[in-house]
Amino acid sequence: MAMNKRHFLTTGGALAAFAALPRAGGEWEPSPRYPDPLIKMIDPSFAKYRLPLAKVEKIASGMRWCEGPVWFGDGRYLLWSDIPNNRMMRWDEETGAVSVFRKPSNNSNGNTRDRQGRLLTCEHDARRVTRTEYDGAITVLAERYEDKPLNSPNDIVCKSDGSIWFTDPPFGILGYYEGHVAQAELPTNVYRWDPPSGKLAVVAGDVNRPNGLAFSPDESKLYIVEAGVTPRVIRVYNVVGNGTRLSATRTLITAEPNGTPDGLRVDVDGNLWIGWGMGAEGLDGVAIFNPEGKLIGRIDLPERCANLCFGGRHRNRLFMCGSTSMFSLYVNTQGVAGG
Repeated sequence: MAMNKRHFLTTGGALAAFAALPRAGGEWEPSPRYPDPLIKMIDPSFAKYRLPLAKVEKIASGMRWCEGPVWFGDGRYLLWSDIPNNRMMRWDEETGAVSVFRKPSNNSNGNTRDRQGRLLTCEHDARRVTRTEYDGAITVLAERYEDKPLNSPNDIVCKSDGSIWFTDPPFGILGYYEGHVAQAELPTNVYRWDPPSGKLAVVAGDVNRPNGLAFSPDESKLYIVEAGVTPRVIRVYNVVGNGTRLSATRTLITAEPNGTPDGLRVDVDGNLWIGWGMGAEGLDGVAIFNPEGKLIGRIDLPERCANLCFGGRHRNRLFMCGSTSMFSLYVNTQGVAGG
């Protein structure tokens, strides 16, 4: 169906139980048509990013709540979190096989890789950020700040200097579905972990429940989804201090009251690809904005999209976490490294 433009404002605004193992595919079927009608061109500038012979594909289903996809090109597989099921999942590109990568996962949420290729994970239940070493050992990078426990690390990116940036909203300590009930002892900060010293520093303490985050291609800007306001917004900060601090925040995108931007990644042209919901026509899927905050395209999905990442041999395959399923789409751009 055609996009209802009232769902978004542009230029500064924009808007159960399952089987033990997930299934490849499911009842949902891709469109038999080319170009795929699920890929919507809102602005003519989006035309260059849409491949006329590429379709939205469902590659896995049967999760409870998908988050934190991360691509491992050296092994040709995708990992992601299934938070309520307390596990991380794996999809193999060559065979299409879906399997459990790690269980229990401490209700893991966001994932990425550091610049040495190691897995970085935000764990809700353990309230920490970990690194999986090459031999499979787990190293705890951050779990406390000023001798107080973190809330529940959510999303994570790695800058080219090796520093690790993550958000720390309270979602994992609000109930027993995605973690466990606990009292927040810290504000909902955004942190930077310094590789040489191993020290943690607050880079943004003014975001109400920060969620997804991503750097611009030149790392001069950091985008952060603020989830604790209505409507939700995507804020942009200048990266200063030799790439170690943030300043001069402003709102780049504002969602309508029913829109829920969650996680995001950035392509090499600086466009923001944002997981979006929630539960209404023209909202569930991925919204694509140019660097000025103008909505240029959409990918409609049958489920709310929480988070996404670029992968594949050329970083031109978009992997999208639906609520209970994983989707993919080849696009005519590439994702930047570090997310």
